[in-house]
Amino acid sequence: MQTDLSEQTGTIQSWDDDKGFGFITPNSGRRQIFLHIKNYSRIHRRPVKGLAVIYVVLKDAQGREFAFDACPERGHQALSKAGKQQWASLLLSGAFVSLIAWLCFIGGFPFFILVIVIVMSVIAFGVYTKDKDAAQSNSWRVSENTLHLISLLGGWPGALIAQSFLRHKSSKGSFLFVYWTTALINCCLLAWFLTPKGTAQLNSMMHGFRQMLINHGMSSGIADILF
Repeated sequence: MQTDLSEQTGTIQSWDDDKGFGFITPNSGRRQIFLHIKNYSRIHRRPVKGLAVIYVVLKDAQGREFAFDACPERGHQALSKAGKQQWASLLLSGAFVSLIAWLCFIGGFPFFILVIVIVMSVIAFGVYTKDKDAAQSNSWRVSENTLHLISLLGGWPGALIAQSFLRHKSSKGSFLFVYWTTALINCCLLAWFLTPKGTAQLNSMMHGFRQMLINHGMSSGIADILF
């Protein structure tokens, strides 16, 4: 239900970027107004505490007022730090996956390694999305250990993209330290697999996986391509 379509001005007094909402203190002296990220301009950088904004006031079905069609009074539209992080995550993740694909093509890795990286990255993005939704709805969360395990098993490129685009787990220092540690361990393990000893160990592991999948119905031709 509409209450006042005239533009109001105010300042964002508080903002929780993980949950995607905050409160605006109107310049008119009225009580604080609730603002959800879905009602904020998509062509501007995400809201921050202290940002001057323009908005209109509407009421929801329960008669509670909220800010709608909110946007900054001025500026706040150039490529943000978040935007740069998004581009960086795409470039780094893309470069890593491309490197793995090239190594598979020249025979340095079996193609199964590329499959693992892609599948685990997709899983990572999905799990981060689930945890982001859970954080906003105050429901059951995915444990940080689970997120780190997925990164360690090869999903860190997808996790990096999720952190930058979903703005989730992207500012907690202790979490990021462990995340980058898992990414480094994963890269070091892959580099070790390129050494003679590592290659022998990898071939032994892949032979076991190949035989297991064949025993469960995979054709030997597909297994030969993957392994």
